[in-house]
Amino acid sequence: MPEASTGGNAPRSLAEALRARDDADLAALLRARPDLLNPVPGDLTQLATRAGTRASVVRALDRLDRFALQVAEALAVAPDPCDHGTLESLLTGYGSPAAGPDADTDAGPDVGADTESGTGTVAIRAALPAALDLLRTQAVVWGADDRLRLVRTARELLAPAPSRPSPTGLGPTVAEATAGMSPTRVQEIVAAAGLSATHDPVSAVASLTTLFTDPVRMSALLAQAPAGAHHVLDRLVWGPPYGEITPDPAPPVRWLRDRGLLLPATARTVVLPREVALHLRDGRAHRNPEPVPPPVQPAQTHRPQLVDANAAGQALTALATVDELLASWEHANGPAVLRAGGLAVRDLKRTATALDTSEATAAFWIELAHTAGLLASDGEADERYAPTPAYDDWAELPPHDRWSVLVTAWLPATRTAGVVGEQDAKGRTLSALGPDLDRSAAPEVRHRVLDLLAALPEGASTTPEALLERLAWERPVRATRELRARLALFTLDEAELLGVTGRGALSSPGRALLAGEDPGPLLAPLLPEPVDHVLLQADLTAVAPGPLSRPLAEALAVAAVVESKGGATVYRFTPASVRRALDAGRTASDLHAFLAEHSRTPVPQPLAYLIDDVARRHGHLRVGAASSYVRCDDDGMLNEILADKRSTALGLRRLAPTVLAAQADPTTLLDGLRAMGYAPAAESATGDVLVARAEVHRTPPRSAPVPVPDGPPLPDAVLLGAAVRAIRAGDVAATAVRKEPAAGTGAPDPASGSAASGSAPAPGELPRTTAAETLATVQAAALTGSAVWIGYVNAEGAASQRVIAPVRVEGGFVTGYDHTADEVRTYALHRITGVAELAEDQV
Repeated sequence: MPEASTGGNAPRSLAEALRARDDADLAALLRARPDLLNPVPGDLTQLATRAGTRASVVRALDRLDRFALQVAEALAVAPDPCDHGTLESLLTGYGSPAAGPDADTDAGPDVGADTESGTGTVAIRAALPAALDLLRTQAVVWGADDRLRLVRTARELLAPAPSRPSPTGLGPTVAEATAGMSPTRVQEIVAAAGLSATHDPVSAVASLTTLFTDPVRMSALLAQAPAGAHHVLDRLVWGPPYGEITPDPAPPVRWLRDRGLLLPATARTVVLPREVALHLRDGRAHRNPEPVPPPVQPAQTHRPQLVDANAAGQALTALATVDELLASWEHANGPAVLRAGGLAVRDLKRTATALDTSEATAAFWIELAHTAGLLASDGEADERYAPTPAYDDWAELPPHDRWSVLVTAWLPATRTAGVVGEQDAKGRTLSALGPDLDRSAAPEVRHRVLDLLAALPEGASTTPEALLERLAWERPVRATRELRARLALFTLDEAELLGVTGRGALSSPGRALLAGEDPGPLLAPLLPEPVDHVLLQADLTAVAPGPLSRPLAEALAVAAVVESKGGATVYRFTPASVRRALDAGRTASDLHAFLAEHSRTPVPQPLAYLIDDVARRHGHLRVGAASSYVRCDDDGMLNEILADKRSTALGLRRLAPTVLAAQADPTTLLDGLRAMGYAPAAESATGDVLVARAEVHRTPPRSAPVPVPDGPPLPDAVLLGAAVRAIRAGDVAATAVRKEPAAGTGAPDPASGSAASGSAPAPGELPRTTAAETLATVQAAALTGSAVWIGYVNAEGAASQRVIAPVRVEGGFVTGYDHTADEVRTYALHRITGVAELAEDQV
């Protein structure tokens, strides 16, 4: 960075430091802090002002790694400005003598020993330049190495305060702690510390500060401390530096208080001054400086082929689960949308049971389908969730392409299924598909977790603890750290469910996904080919030895129920499932032919008997609409139904020997008779059997949810280049040296209280001249070919400063070369607020 070098004219402000940077450095600042671009600053002074606002500085601090943040925290407790050597000593320590004979040797890890041995000092000194470069790049620190300055807002955020202890655990300086103390009391402390009396409290405080920063004299003073005093200091030295005392404190506390080693903060609270704490800490601002990120080491290593095989198996399971979920919601009776948005808890539980998984995992599959644009609400008056038209297109794709759609939607998504079931700030439970599930940091954390896994050798996995420790070092601010840790754990679970990882290691398709490539082609050779047959068994089951072709899977889903899933799916034939196939329009002969065609084993006799038995009874009873009725040629069966107590709720009564009327509707009547063990069939008004095919329901075309960005989007190179040019041009106009106005034209205007026309504007203000003066000045500049400085307000009311070289003035407009925009432009004279000639060396 330009300001990192010593010598020459040191910048006196952040704006001057930014002005000394080249275009690449300015672009790096805007890339690191994109919030500064909204809108593009008019000049470097505006950029510096915006970079010092509280919201922007907080965002910049949140994105620092632990060591860079520790460097900023050390600068916050250092003198302002601070030289490089002082900053380094705050991080490494200066090897002061021990606090005293009673010092607690078990107070914590001794970083000083590590520093003295050279390993800590070497690591800190090696990492410090990069940390300072990062802080300078982000405009959190500015100035040369001999005059380092933390921006004021960052110092206010990181420096110790009574209501907000410093992250370093240090308290206020002696000067800050004694600011409200009476001069008499200050002199008493000076005398008790063995110092000479002074004539004023300022010099007394300076004398006390000098004592506390002198290692030799401080060691001598602490050597006189009574027993127990060092124990009190040890409890406060690493923070928090505040402690409560009684009106009559113990002798060790009184001894420390009398000598200013503890200073009053309130009537019942004392504080350990910063200078005393630094002496006891051996000059270190932090107990454990962490200049090096924690390594992410392999915990287990598997053959890459085994990792990819496991990942492919998980990918197949993911496809089958999403397909099963959407198929179960594609009818008109899909789950309803809550009034506040989202899925009801009972519907989530029902879905989890149907998918044979936990509610948390079911919420993930639901959110994944929604994120991929395959699932949405239908927008009807009785609003329900259903597949979108995109689901039909997705279902026709090859398996590897279907998986690619899912994972490429998952990676950048901000909707976070892991928080479903938790409560928001108002105590409301977060529901699947509901609002408030977006976590803007989720995509960045997913990428980072996968990046760390990709950095391991192929086939290697690590522990979640190692990943979390590394992520905590990279974003150490507490609120950010806790959220990122949870998102990282969600990522590990979801990546394994999707097949992005296998056995905890990143798979080959996962590496392609992370690289921005299509992962489908890498998954395709890992997937088994769909099979077109099953193995029928005598226990009324069918075993699918692999993923079934789609037509076969759909047909089996109607005629049988899934009993178990895995590498081989097991289907079971039941009377209800066979009846469902018959209701869908199949006949017994159709089912026999279908099974014989697709089974590699003969159709077992028990299964053939089951199909024939259900088919023989199917449709023997006919149900139609009266309210409803039951018709049967066998009046004995109708007598049996009437005698059954379970039929009471149906409100049956005999109309004719072969007809029963019911008070229930046909659907309820059908369900009731089936529950009693019968196989009725619905019939139309003409007496024909109705084929029960459930209507497939689709939403209108829906777009996938758009990720919610974490702050402004990252600018591309084109935007950065344009922004830097605009800021530079605006700065040229804002800092151009103007000629002094003629004598007598700068008198204040008593009516307005402002400077009269022609007076020099304050820095950053637009020039003010009358219309006649403006016209005369630009006409003169056009004749002489010189440049002028103008203030201009465009049609939208945006004010700017520009340097132009007029070439033509006519019709109320001035045309000239705009040095700010680097092009010829035309400006309306009535929108020019004022004009000033440039100094001779600026023309």
